[in-house]
Amino acid sequence: MQAIRRRVFKSLFAASSSCSSYSLGAFRTLHIASQHSAGTPDRLFPLRFLITPWSAVQNRGAKVLGTDVRPGNVVQRKDRIYQVLKAQHTQHGRGGATIQVELRDVDSGNKITERFRTDEAIERVFVEEKSFTFLYTEGHSVMLMEPKTFEQIEVDKDLFGKAAAYLTDDMKVSLQFYDGKPMSASVPSRVTCTVAEAQDPMKGITATPQYKKVLLDNGLTVLVPAFIRSGDQIVINTIEDTYITRAKE
Repeated sequence: MQAIRRRVFKSLFAASSSCSSYSLGAFRTLHIASQHSAGTPDRLFPLRFLITPWSAVQNRGAKVLGTDVRPGNVVQRKDRIYQVLKAQHTQHGRGGATIQVELRDVDSGNKITERFRTDEAIERVFVEEKSFTFLYTEGHSVMLMEPKTFEQIEVDKDLFGKAAAYLTDDMKVSLQFYDGKPMSASVPSRVTCTVAEAQDPMKGITATPQYKKVLLDNGLTVLVPAFIRSGDQIVINTIEDTYITRAKE
């Protein structure tokens, strides 16, 4: 039985090497089947290693459409690796939509601008993602701490982009690494912010939803329903900088 598992393992790994991506479901299925047959999880280390997201597939490409390209993604173009800095979608009347992206060469640091069709297949490179705790910001540097080892790491504030405004004490953030280098950073997709300034609700509001701009305690401005007042805590979508709901007291 052990010999059979070895042969299956080798064939699966060879298959993953010959294609751009491989379904992790197959590895999970093999892992479960092997557990039933072997009965000793410790003997299945290679299989348990494979089912972790960044083991067999790290640095292997996966085709994604242009519409799915986002800032912070790492893509491969003409045998070079780039990080997506900006992405702007444009609709050309009756013609097809395109996405203009600003890319930074991982090796040289040079920036280029390219335009993709939204239906064009782009080679996306998987990166390793790790969780950290935000400590403080000093100038253009952000200090983070690995929660298990308490090891501190200093990264450039630009890795967070506009999301750096949401950083608060002890916030859980994520760093994306490629080839051991931090490529981008992200905050939770939903955070609670306090409204610093807001106009009082206007009288005579109709049934049609009314919105107004408010200033948050982090300096950002967002649109919120008319009933929101100064001092209210609201939940914000940090990806789109949009109001979700009023926070529960």
